[in-house]
Formats: sequence, structure tokens, C-alpha cells
Amino acid sequence: MTTFQVGHLIGSLAREAINRKLAVALTRLAPEHLTFSEIPIKDLPLYSYDYDDGYPPVARAYKDTIAAADAVLFVTPEYNRSIPGGLKNAIDWASRPDGQNSFTRKPSAVIGTSPGAIGTAIAQQQLRSVLSFCNSPQMNAPEAYIQFKLGLITDDGGVTNESTTQFLRNYMAEFHQFIVRVYTALSRDA
Repeated sequence: MTTFQVGHLIGSLAREAINRKLAVALTRLAPEHLTFSEIPIKDLPLYSYDYDDGYPPVARAYKDTIAAADAVLFVTPEYNRSIPGGLKNAIDWASRPDGQNSFTRKPSAVIGTSPGAIGTAIAQQQLRSVLSFCNSPQMNAPEAYIQFKLGLITDDGGVTNESTTQFLRNYMAEFHQFIVRVYTALSRDA
């Protein structure tokens, strides 16, 4: 069976972010045919089309890393009922200039955690809208709005609640199957 390289973007820039812990947990619970690498967004300058004729090296390396991944997993918090600014900036860098969108035909999935009862539902819906515009095929189900409680995920990515463990394991298995379906319909090289 084919192994897919998944780049994951963490919407929070904080070192101790709960979504960073969730990302580690997801990589531990994923099927063996998915390999992961974080695609850092922290050092990207604010995007401006003034850069379209000459991306700074950090932005070029970031854009190339997105393009090289087989799929992208977004693990994001919700800030003020929206997408974190750093994550939106990162998407803008990868999707520009016009005609050079690194997300085109790239399978993606969205998940996030928050202490709030609805998790990151609103940010995820807004992110899905942006990814639709970027022509990224998205895994629409299962949706995953994880309410974070102290101790739910350990610093090393262990999940302490068995039903959450099973849900996240299933989520990642579904993501793997989604990637397979996308590349059954679309060439990886297109």
C-alpha cells in the first residue's frame, strides 16, 4: 500500500499550544501508511502581492514544502470566532501568486481543539471556505470539534480518554482513506 507524506499546519504559533499537543496525538494515532512532518508558519512575514515576483527564502521554502506534501492536515484553534491570523497568512503565501497555488488538488482535512463547548467549529467552517477557494479537496466527514479539558492530551501526545482516542484514531483512518480516494480520481502529479 502507498505511503503518503502529510504536512500538518498548526494554527497556533504558541510553543505550548493545545492544538500542538493534538497534532502530536494525531500523528501517533494515524495509520502506518501516513507519515507526518510539521510545516512551520511562525517565521513567515505578512503576505503582500509585492512579493509575488520574488518570494523571500522562508516563504519559498514553505510554499515548496506544501507543494511536496501529498496531503495537508490543518490543526487549528479558534481566535475570536475565526481562523488565527497566522494561519490565514500562511494559506495566502502558499496559494499565491495567481496560477501557482500549492493547495490545488491537494487533499486536506481540518481538526482543532478548544476549551469551549463547540471546540473550533466556527474557525473550521471558515477555514473550509478558504480551502474551497484554494481548490483543495477536503475531507468533510467526520467533523472533529474537540473540547479540550486539562489532562486530555499529554505533552508527548498521549490521549487519556479512551473514547477520544478511538474517535481520533478513526478520524485519521478516515483521512487516510480520503487521501486514497482523491488520488484514485486525480493523479498525484497533475
